Amino acid sequence: PADPEAARRRAERRARRISTGVTELEQRLADLVRGGLASAEGAAYAQWDETAARMVDAQAPGLASRVRELASAPGSGADRASRLLEECALLHTLSQGWLRRDRLPDPLAATVRSRVGVTADTAALLASVPPVRDHWLVLAQQDGDDGRLVTRRIWLHGRRTGRAALLLSYGAGGRAPELSLPVGLSLDADLVYHPSARPLRAVLGTRHAEPGPSPAPPAGGDAEAALRAYGEALRDDPWLEAWPVVLRSVIPVPDPEGGWQLADADGESALPVDPRHRDRAGLWQLAAVSGGAPVTVFGECGHRGFTPLATWAPELVAL
Repeated sequence: PADPEAARRRAERRARRISTGVTELEQRLADLVRGGLASAEGAAYAQWDETAARMVDAQAPGLASRVRELASAPGSGADRASRLLEECALLHTLSQGWLRRDRLPDPLAATVRSRVGVTADTAALLASVPPVRDHWLVLAQQDGDDGRLVTRRIWLHGRRTGRAALLLSYGAGGRAPELSLPVGLSLDADLVYHPSARPLRAVLGTRHAEPGPSPAPPAGGDAEAALRAYGEALRDDPWLEAWPVVLRSVIPVPDPEGGWQLADADGESALPVDPRHRDRAGLWQLAAVSGGAPVTVFGECGHRGFTPLATWAPELVAL
């Protein structure tokens, strides 16, 4: 068994290193604001990349990712000034949250630790957090490769609880992650959620039966319900990029600016598709499945728009 005292000392050493890195980052942000955001227009990416590397050295990978987002803001188009200010504010809020984590409510403090990059050990979670048993519908599975690590994201929906869950699995050296769940099937299993003010990431626990076919997709909602769900989640986690939602009876249509929208078939609301995903072949596949008819679509709703991840054919939705 692991030595609890040794683990506590390691955690304290890491916390001190992160606090040192956060203090340095706060000074960097103060210098940026003092010099004016216009000064960042000509700033070299290497300067921010160096700051991100310092956050990695401080064992705060979450902060390093946000610093790299900040580094890309000056070249992000016409709204680059507002995006730069937003990223500065989010980084400052997260840094202050870490420095004051002992005074935060426990769920929010857990969210801050997670966003900074301090995650709970899987074995410790399974041993200490009560599981949530449900029939979990596997909504989507997606892999991302940054050249060093393959990250697999699996989205689930609990039929009884109505809760969303995200499973993360990793593979190093170009190898595929071990965890793989067939999309469209239902799994009777226990999930344990990571502590958070808005729990989403989870760990797969005991499986009580083999996966079986799912009778139908989740009920879903319209565009306004999707925005409301994201807004409520954002209230608990200000650093949340997007929230998983199911859209019911939407039609994919091109918009006048060359992008795509998912328009409510029974109303006047629509969600724009995230511009970063406009050129993906999946959008044309979604349009082909729809054929101009309403479909149910699962994806992530965020401040940049909606990212479609899975859909159901119209005849399946009608069952």
